[in-house]
Amino acid sequence: MNSQTKHITISFPGSLFIVFLVLKLTNVIDWPWWIVTCPIWGGFAIIVAFVVLAIALNLLISIIELIFDLFDK
Repeated sequence: MNSQTKHITISFPGSLFIVFLVLKLTNVIDWPWWIVTCPIWGGFAIIVAFVVLAIALNLLISIIELIFDLFDK
């Protein structure tokens, strides 16, 4: 007989979300839902913030270079 076992793993943010969810639903904590769900979307939000910051910095550098080019002429 061939037995196959499946191992289910959960990441740290996933387990942290489950802990926060249980604490919220049992009224142990009185946090808003956006904080309870933060372990799920928090990493993505940090990446998006870095990308937006990089784009804004690149745009600012381009504008400054354009201004200096106008004064050099």
